[in-house]
This record gives sequence, C-alpha cells and structure tokens, in this order.
Amino acid sequence: MMDALLLARLQFAITTVYHFFFVPLTLGLSILVAIMESAYVRYGNDLYKRLTQFWGKLFLINFALGVVTGIVQEFQFGMNWSEYSRFVGDIFGAPLAIEALLAFFLESTFLGIWIFGWDKLSKGAHAAVMWAVAIGSSLSALWILIANSFMQEPVGYVLRNGRAEMTDFFALLANPHVWVQFPHVLFSGITTAAFFVLGISAWHLLRKSNVDFFRRSFQIGIIYGVIGSVLVILVGHSQAQHMVQTQPMKMAAAEALWENADPASMSLFTFGNEPERRDVFAIRIPRLLSLLAYNRLDGEVKGIKNLEAEYEAKYGPGNYAPPIALSYWNFRLMVGSGFLMAFLALLGLYLVLKNQFEGRAWYLRLMPYALFLPYLANTTGWLLTELGRQPWIVFGLMKTDQAVSPTVTAGMVLTSLVTFTLLYGALMVADVYLLAKYARSEPGKEDLIGLPDLSGQGGE
Repeated sequence: MMDALLLARLQFAITTVYHFFFVPLTLGLSILVAIMESAYVRYGNDLYKRLTQFWGKLFLINFALGVVTGIVQEFQFGMNWSEYSRFVGDIFGAPLAIEALLAFFLESTFLGIWIFGWDKLSKGAHAAVMWAVAIGSSLSALWILIANSFMQEPVGYVLRNGRAEMTDFFALLANPHVWVQFPHVLFSGITTAAFFVLGISAWHLLRKSNVDFFRRSFQIGIIYGVIGSVLVILVGHSQAQHMVQTQPMKMAAAEALWENADPASMSLFTFGNEPERRDVFAIRIPRLLSLLAYNRLDGEVKGIKNLEAEYEAKYGPGNYAPPIALSYWNFRLMVGSGFLMAFLALLGLYLVLKNQFEGRAWYLRLMPYALFLPYLANTTGWLLTELGRQPWIVFGLMKTDQAVSPTVTAGMVLTSLVTFTLLYGALMVADVYLLAKYARSEPGKEDLIGLPDLSGQGGE
C-alpha cells in the first residue's frame, strides 16, 4: 500500500516532469526567435520576418501550456509539503516570489506587447521586446534554480527554533551550485530549441515544402544546436566535478561505485545487486572517473558504502543512499543523449558547410526522431538531480520523510494525483496536437485562433 509520503512524491515528480517538458523549449526558443527578428531588423530580409513569425507561433503554444503546468507546483508546497514550507519557507519563498513578481511578469508583459505590437512598434523596438521576453524567461529560470540550489547546497542561513532562517540573501545568489546548474539548464534549453527547429525543418525539406524557408531554418538551427550541445557537455562536466565535492553520494550512485577508489574507474556498464551493495557484472574504464572528477588520472572518488558509514556517524542511523539503479540509468540516458545530440549537430554542421545536407535524405529522415533526444536528456537529468539527493529534501538539513504534511491522508493525495495526472496528460496531448498542426502548416498561411494576424499584412 502507498502512503501519503510516497503519493506526494509521485505527484510532485509527475507535475515537475510534465512542466519540464515545456521549460527548456521556452528558454531556448525565446532566444532563437529574438535572434531571427534581430536578423530581420539588421538585414531587412522578409524571410527572417517570416521565420520569426512561424517559430514565434510555436513558442506561444509552448509558453501558454508551460504556464498552466507550472502554476500548480507552488501550491503543492503548502498542500503536500507543509512541514518543508514551515522549515525553509523564509528562504525558499524569497526567490520564488521574485521569480513571479519580477521575472515572470516581465516575460509575460513583454510577450503580450510582442503579440499585439506588430503594427504599432518600429521594427527595432519590436525586436527589443522579444529580447525582453527572452531575458525574462532566463531570469525566471535563474530564480527557480536559486531556490532549488538551496535544497542541493544550503547557504546563507541559520537554524533557529527548528527552522532555517535567511541570514545572507546575497549568499543565495552566489551559491556555487547555482552557477553550475543554471548554465547547464540554459544550454539544455538552447539544445532543445535547436533540435525542435531541426526536426521540423528536416520534415519539410524531405517533402520539398517551402524549401528556401526551411533551408534557412535548418542552417540557423544547426549552428544553434552545435553551440548548445557542445556547451551543455562542457558545463555538465563542471557540474559533475562540483557534485563530487558537495554531493558525493549522488555521483557514487550515478556510477554504482560501492567503495572508495583512487584512482577511480568509470562504469561503462554495471549490473549490480543494490541491496547487497555489490557488482554482479561490470565493465569499467580504469582511471576515467578520476579524470572526469579532477582533470587528472588519479584522485579519490568516494563510494556508497563509505559514504553511508560517514553519514551515519554524522547524522545518525538511517539509509543515506538514493535509488541507485534509477540514478545510474538516468545518468547514462542523459549523458548518452547529450553526446548523441552533439554528434548529430556537428555532423549536420559539416553537411551544411559542404552544402550537402539537403542531399542526405537519411540524415533528414533521422532528425525528426532526434527531436525527442533533448526531452529524454532533460527529463532524466532532472530525475537524477532530485532522486540523487535523496533521502534529503534539503541536503544535510531535512529529510524528505520529515517534510510531508502531517494532516494530509493518502486518499487526499491520491485524488489530487489522479486528477493532476489526467489533466496534465490532456494538456500534453493538446500541446503535441497544436505544435504538430502548426509545425506542418505552410509559413504565413495559418495563424493562432484568437491572436492577431502575424503575417505582417497590417504593417510593421
């Protein structure tokens, strides 16, 4: 039987995963649309205006549904996680409030001006509005990650009367975890938007539909994809090195490393016995984990057994290991998807520079399926981030089983869990339907119901 704690965790996990389908595309596509409109202002080429409007439609669909799925999450802190909110609300609430009152309002306000300002603003002012939307999106993500980073690496607080109280707001902003996590999320968004554009453009190019339009989309998208996929790997490497220092158990679980090792080998494939904390079968690459952790061929990486003993001595008896199999395979799916995207982007850039990509039908046929790779990487990466921190909801300060609302019953949570899952599932179906509908449409011929004509016929 499932208790309220497990159901509350499932509910938050499901709503977060649904919401995070939309967030990276919003981040990356807002910047890309701003770049396209800036190119229109700079060169005066109507093709860039059409690109801005076509991809802007898809951005609007994704943004709207992302807002809907995000609203519910914050309410769960009060409904299902009241003990967590009581313990850390003074700290956690500040960046969330700033995100809503500053970043989100900035983003949504300027987005409204962008939608309705095509025939009311100059070209330069209209492009500047889109850049404000992109900046607002990034700031929104930053404040959310500042809040999340306190859960990963608490700073700027003091424990008083059984609660964590903020003592240094600027310590939250300077939290080292923020500055490895935020760039990783931002470049993940850029990669997501790039593969979104590449997949749709490849689909049209295969059908010889609006060839000039989607050729230029593909060329822009491939450059964007190379930048995003390469930088997300480099930043991810820095994030993993930081993890070794601040959350060594997460790295140990991600590598199924049972004992301290110096030098430490990296698991290529491990089939382990999690309850007994041992390998059944493993293929490991000598010294590679030390190289990744310290940029040298030696250096100790702590193992699960040793860390469990260390944490029991520090925090008292308990189970301090996260779900190891889930952490291990989420890590591999994330990293594998990331490297595959970098390979496909670099290959595509080579074909574009050689002016051969339109003649490589196999590559164009592959790219619509590659559109799903960033979603796989984003989801598994977020699961690793949150599951790998367990059993802590605030690392070193509060365990997850201490954070659930004491008066909420399993039946209450189950009801809302089923309701939200069905509702979010319906929204996901609507999102996919609308995105697919307008992605297949001819640029400039269809507009979103209820929005003004974005074809530019009404003027600049």
